[in-house]
Amino acid sequence: MSKHLLIRGGTLVTADDERRADLLVIDGKIAAVSTADEGLDAPAGARVIDAGGAYVMPGGIDPHTHMELPFMGTVASEDFFTGTSAAAAGGTTMAIDFVIPSPKEPLLDAYTKWRGWAEKAACDYSFHVAVTWWDESVHADMGTLAAEHGVNSFKHFMAYKGAIMCDDEVLVNSFTRAGELGALCTVHAENGELVWALQQRVFEAGITGPEGHPRSRPPEVEGEAANRAIRIAEVLGVPVYLVHTSCIDALEAVTRARLEGQRVFAEVLAQHLVIDDSVYRDRDWDRAAHHVMSPPFRPKHHQDALWAGLASGMLQTTATDHCCFCTPQKRMGLDDFRKIPNGTNGIEDRMAVLWHHGVRSGKLTPSEFVAVTSTNAAKIFNVYPRKGSLAVGADADIVVWDPKRERTISAATHNQNIDFSIYEGMEVIGAPAYTLSRGRVVYEDGQLKTEKGTGRYVDRPCHAPYWAAQRLRNEGAKATAVERTLPTPEEG
Repeated sequence: MSKHLLIRGGTLVTADDERRADLLVIDGKIAAVSTADEGLDAPAGARVIDAGGAYVMPGGIDPHTHMELPFMGTVASEDFFTGTSAAAAGGTTMAIDFVIPSPKEPLLDAYTKWRGWAEKAACDYSFHVAVTWWDESVHADMGTLAAEHGVNSFKHFMAYKGAIMCDDEVLVNSFTRAGELGALCTVHAENGELVWALQQRVFEAGITGPEGHPRSRPPEVEGEAANRAIRIAEVLGVPVYLVHTSCIDALEAVTRARLEGQRVFAEVLAQHLVIDDSVYRDRDWDRAAHHVMSPPFRPKHHQDALWAGLASGMLQTTATDHCCFCTPQKRMGLDDFRKIPNGTNGIEDRMAVLWHHGVRSGKLTPSEFVAVTSTNAAKIFNVYPRKGSLAVGADADIVVWDPKRERTISAATHNQNIDFSIYEGMEVIGAPAYTLSRGRVVYEDGQLKTEKGTGRYVDRPCHAPYWAAQRLRNEGAKATAVERTLPTPEEG
């Protein structure tokens, strides 16, 4: 394979602008970008990709995936090779997955295990690490992960009582430690106590099918937890990132905090932007169960609010929570919705769904599309401009995007390792023509060209640029003692 590649004649789109330019890749890095007036000459032996009529954009970054996840008595069907390959087919070139220790499992042990599973990845990846319990060993492991393993974000599940749920004590301890390290606290915001109580109530009322799932996790339980996590972060002076914001209730908590100047980030899943809760009333049990994920799909009016949040910048990133379970696995909950493994597919289709329903509808500009699918995640998780940019010196993670290419999404033709698609039959316009991972063509004209083990682990250093502002804010809010003369006992 040539180590030189020239992408010629395309419109380069970044989070800041659009312009006609050529782009030269050498040894996996972006080596040169032409001016609008002058093109680039192809070096001897270089491959030339004609991008005429196409957009040239940074490869997508999915900041929320779960490959090979052991969960609810089974293991997600997508492994790190099939999952990152499917990502490449959709224009995504980096995934940030999650290390989730079992209760009392040392964080470093879990991290080592996940790193072993991920060695087969075909595109670049990194890890958030979940804090699922607390003692001094967790405090120490967080420091080691941050200093020696490039981990700058720690996940907290406020749901899943009896398994991996964090109570407020764990949140306070972990948020405080993250603040010491300059790491980012991420949160799955659902009130686990309420979910637990509602699950029992709904099941005992005779609702055992998938339609019971959204009734046990209404928007209010997400809104309460989102507000609580944000307020805890505010008091402790740490930035916070909310994953899969799915409803108006949580979005309002994010919006209020951001308007008050708090450093709050939030993601939305592509699924929650286009699918509503009517799927749980499908008379086909399998179809309904395949949509069971947490938070669940919401009534349709929440979608308009989420799109507005994305367009206004209140929501900064888009993700998938890609966590695949095939039909036999979903049937583990055939007589009890509480036992249906939570998760849906999405990593292959995120970019196309967002382009079709976002850019083509006018909700997003192409530059805003790049921001919410790539650049914002790179900045928040401190890998910019190595990732999420088309700057000279950046990794050549690039997608050549054909805005006219039509596709009907189907499980029969997708590359994800699952026998169902939540987007089944959806027609989208806009798709990758080429995907490059560090200069290697990993997808071309409908064909995957990925290889096992070619993806690399990406270190993400702590103290992202926004931490400097947070430190100044904390310093300005620091309490001071009052100097006073105390009365003597005689005066008392």
